Amino acid sequence: MCRAWDEDKGLETVRYGVIGCGMMGREHIQNINLLTTGQVTVVFDPVADLAESAATLAEGAHVAASLEELLAYPDLDALVIVSPNYLHADQLRLIAKTRPLPVLCEKPLYTDPADAADIAALADAYPAPFWVAMEYRYMPPVAALIEQAEQATGGIKMLTIREHRFPFLPKIGDWNRFNDKTGGTFVEKCCHFFDLMRFILKDEPVRVMATGGQGFNHLEERYNEEAPDIWDHGYVIIDFAKGARAMLELCMFAEGSRYQEEISAVGPKAKIEALVPGPGRFWPAALGDAPVPQLIISPRAPKGPHVAEIPVDPTLLAAGDHNGSTFYQHQRFNAAVRGQAEVEVTAEDGAKAVAIGLAAQESARTGQAVLL
Repeated sequence: MCRAWDEDKGLETVRYGVIGCGMMGREHIQNINLLTTGQVTVVFDPVADLAESAATLAEGAHVAASLEELLAYPDLDALVIVSPNYLHADQLRLIAKTRPLPVLCEKPLYTDPADAADIAALADAYPAPFWVAMEYRYMPPVAALIEQAEQATGGIKMLTIREHRFPFLPKIGDWNRFNDKTGGTFVEKCCHFFDLMRFILKDEPVRVMATGGQGFNHLEERYNEEAPDIWDHGYVIIDFAKGARAMLELCMFAEGSRYQEEISAVGPKAKIEALVPGPGRFWPAALGDAPVPQLIISPRAPKGPHVAEIPVDPTLLAAGDHNGSTFYQHQRFNAAVRGQAEVEVTAEDGAKAVAIGLAAQESARTGQAVLL
């Protein structure tokens, strides 16, 4: 008989069920495979070929024919939701009702603001660890910036995140081409960055101003005669309660950039920057080795940047597209499931990141600032 989760601090191996077996689902499986205390035992995807391939990647996991079958699988301790954005809320409701095991839910937590109150209540009553996947916190150069920013800057007054990257990749059913299934680019792509802003500043946003649109990507594509409406660029400016200001600059037709993410925090003493390259598999072999992440501290006096390289284990780079962060996130989630650590990225964190993204979508659509 299947049972709901009971905290077991003696659990040696966490047995995972993976819901959604596309590209990101495979990245989660690859990183769980690297854990000495983790094993994927069951997978589900409505696309049979994806599920079978993922089961092979997981070294012989069972392929469930439905989410209900996955939840009934006996050898199961935790869940990872990697399905399309618009499915998360209903899948969480079914899990909470059927078998509320520890869950790591990919971002965004939900896409429809009408789900906010219900998911908040569900998470508040959830009897097991509930973790929202905000991988960017765990990228080694970003983690180094987070650790050192306050002391290096003397208190952050300005925080800027720039992502210059490749366009949205193809997805099964083309769901990521449309706002109604993604929540919009500022939700789908950028809630990671809004989470980082809150986490770095240790503060809450009070006003969001944004502009964005579809300037280049997907304009000629048609899906069932419907044109994509997903945006490919924009700016978001956020005022925080304690006086700091943050800005996001997004461009999704800039894959020629040396670094994909550039994060800078500035205070009265100095500026600190984290430079993060994109996926190594996209780096042209003709250009030699892919760039190495950097952390740069530039004091006001005496002037002169201090540059440190922060290399990432090649094994972790080979296990996904997120600079090793998926592995470090899974280490921590796995420890929480085994009762050895606390949840670090809560449902409240996930919901607040969605709320900022939705506010940015609304501000860009109306041309008006949105108060939070």
